[in-house]
Amino acid sequence: MKLIIAFVRPFKLEEIREALSEIGTAGLTVTDVKGFGRQKGHTEIYRGAEYVVDFVPKIKLEVAVPDDKLDLALDSIAKAARTGKIGDGKIFVTELAGSKRIRTGESGDSVL
Repeated sequence: MKLIIAFVRPFKLEEIREALSEIGTAGLTVTDVKGFGRQKGHTEIYRGAEYVVDFVPKIKLEVAVPDDKLDLALDSIAKAARTGKIGDGKIFVTELAGSKRIRTGESGDSVL
């Protein structure tokens, strides 16, 4: 199993959720986060005054998938999240050593 961690624009959340549902992904964890990458924040103008926004609002998505669905899930997230502009986000993948469903005691891929 793999854990996909994606940092994306907040307004893309619903499109990503739908794309993952279409490929049969059962669960998704979403967290509101702030941060910056290469863009190092940005400037905005509010009531005529310019100010710097150091941390850009993003959504952090966490999705556990079986190994055989990894590429499909990555492609679905990337396609749904893409705007073609700087700040679209990043996707990271880590190995999941194990899993256990608390209610039933099931473990492994059956937890997904």
